[in-house]
Amino acid sequence: MEKERITFLQELLHTPSPSSMEMEIQKKWMKYVEPFVDEIRTDQAGNVIAVKNEEAYFHLLLAGHCDEIAFVVNRIDENGFVYVDKMGGINPKAAIGMKVEIIGQEQHLPGVIGVNAQHHGGIKGDFDVDELFIDCGAKDKAEIEADIQIGDLVVYRRQSEILKNRYISGRGLDNRTGAFIVAEVMRRLSDKNINIGVYGVSTVNEETNMGGAYFAAAGLQPDAAVAIDVTFATDYPSVDKRKHGDIRLDGGPVLAKGAPINRKLNQLLENNAKNLSIDVQYELTPRHTGTDADKMRLTGKGVPISLVSLPLRYMHSPVETASIKDIEEEISLLVEMIANMTGKESLNPLDD
Repeated sequence: MEKERITFLQELLHTPSPSSMEMEIQKKWMKYVEPFVDEIRTDQAGNVIAVKNEEAYFHLLLAGHCDEIAFVVNRIDENGFVYVDKMGGINPKAAIGMKVEIIGQEQHLPGVIGVNAQHHGGIKGDFDVDELFIDCGAKDKAEIEADIQIGDLVVYRRQSEILKNRYISGRGLDNRTGAFIVAEVMRRLSDKNINIGVYGVSTVNEETNMGGAYFAAAGLQPDAAVAIDVTFATDYPSVDKRKHGDIRLDGGPVLAKGAPINRKLNQLLENNAKNLSIDVQYELTPRHTGTDADKMRLTGKGVPISLVSLPLRYMHSPVETASIKDIEEEISLLVEMIANMTGKESLNPLDD
């Protein structure tokens, strides 16, 4: 992947985008994509919608959410220490000793999550988020209340890194990588004559309520939708592959299989993967996917959906890690599928 593209991905990763506060990252996404599409729109949820070839009969929605998990300030004690709750599925055990950034109304305030010294008993084996506290260096409650308030959001202060020119690691790859993939698909489609209309959407709020996906699909009423997200890699020590499957970095994009997934849409993805000699992997989603796909599927008259995921190590931690090769292959697969669609495809599983 070209250095310029990696730079944009890292810019997204370095931009705080906790669920419900995605405005800054959405403006960057919009600026990047706008030159390559026919139109840019936004909606009242905060989604950004890139439009190509809307006059076509058949419309496909690509959704990659840009929000990340976070903490939210819920209390400040008399000594100026800040206590938090979860904004999404953040892991409190991964937070011990981390640098953080509190996103205040006027400024971003740095802090650290305190850790009990081993000499004083160390960290208890089992604890929850209400036992975490943030030290911003304030001398008392009044001093810190001048900078932050209840409800402010907190993210890790963590820059991304490239490992062995092969993998990218950082916070919030779930799912700024998905928003990046949608942006790159729209960029690469810009010089192609395609037969379908495409809505590339950077969605909001997936980590908390998936409301962005609902707003997008309900508002656009596409004929089909593909959610672009991440899934659990199992190729590192301590993971039970017998229980969680065998999903590997560098193994290619992951297609979901299960009751919510449209088989014909999946077949299009599989056929185009073969055309490109791209390996695909599979995960099971028997009842629901746990992604934007679930909300999009149940909007309007119903939307056939598929889910294409990026294998990700260390999910919901400050060191999420993914393969640059897998990202590139996922982009290529989606571009190839869209470029080869006629717009006359039937996604009815009963049609021959």
